[in-house]
Amino acid sequence: MSENPGLPPSAIQASRDVRTVISRLRRRILKASEVDDLTLSQASVLARLSDKGGVTASELAADEGVRHQSMTATVASLAAMGLLERHPDPDDGRRLLIVLTDEGRRRVAEGRQARTEWLAERLLDRCTEEERQTVITAMAVLERLTRD
Repeated sequence: MSENPGLPPSAIQASRDVRTVISRLRRRILKASEVDDLTLSQASVLARLSDKGGVTASELAADEGVRHQSMTATVASLAAMGLLERHPDPDDGRRLLIVLTDEGRRRVAEGRQARTEWLAERLLDRCTEEERQTVITAMAVLERLTRD
């Protein structure tokens, strides 16, 4: 696959660098809050539920890009751990809505806290104040790229 010759080399290099660093950083941040009894897909479902509230297994499957059957198994395992519950949808009694339990919310909060602390400690230990300010500025630029 050839690169678009109309793109300046700086745009191509920036694109490569951002994707590479974000991918590595994401893996390191996730590892910082790794919990031995949860798989990555289970942790992802818990995080998604904390952001959305009550959703169906079909909606979760679509959001996570997995088959409904796979999501049903993930939901069942998380329910068995006491991290989520299924309740009848008040608008459609045929559907079940999946919600976090108090323990599920606690686990999500702990994971987020661990990830925040890991990254903050790295930024403190390995960067100067000026570099941290540069990161803050760069994040504003990257955030702008995510808006439509």
